[in-house]
Amino acid sequence: MAPSEYKIAMLPPPGDVVAPNGFPADPRPKNAPRIFLDAMDLRIEVFCDEQHCALEPELDEDDPRSWHWVAYRTSESGAEDPVSVIRIVPPPHGPHPNGFSDPDEEPYVKLGRVATKANHRGRGLSRLLTEAAFQWLAAHKEKVAAGYDGLVLCHAQVSVEKMYAKLGFVTDEKLGRWDEEGIEHLGMWKRV
Repeated sequence: MAPSEYKIAMLPPPGDVVAPNGFPADPRPKNAPRIFLDAMDLRIEVFCDEQHCALEPELDEDDPRSWHWVAYRTSESGAEDPVSVIRIVPPPHGPHPNGFSDPDEEPYVKLGRVATKANHRGRGLSRLLTEAAFQWLAAHKEKVAAGYDGLVLCHAQVSVEKMYAKLGFVTDEKLGRWDEEGIEHLGMWKRV
């Protein structure tokens, strides 16, 4: 199936409806929008079930304030199946995972929670969603944050560093490498 045969949906920041009682929170909140629930189901499948990351921190404090993109494939029965997901987290951000902090760092967004179902990998869906998000960011900088000028940070799993490089991201050696849930990560930047 070609990327053009997938439907892309975007959900603006859903707010407290995804964690009405604060954190930790149910990763499948009852009153959350359908797009959010689809994104969470896919993230749980890929990160928790497949990669053995902990379930409890999968829904985090960034989810209520983030934009979420989901790619859907329509099945023969007409059902829309979520197959790929990303999120964009607006500023502000805390120190980088290695502790590096620059008070003069320009506002940036974080691309993260990039996940694609195993049977849909290799079809360019992460690229498709990332490009859709970048087009939206370029056209709506004022909705992101004051002073935002298109800078994007990705905390990439080391195993997919080359994929992000193909998308135009450049590895930042000053951010080093760190462990998240037993998976080695590094920081990469791009301007859209």
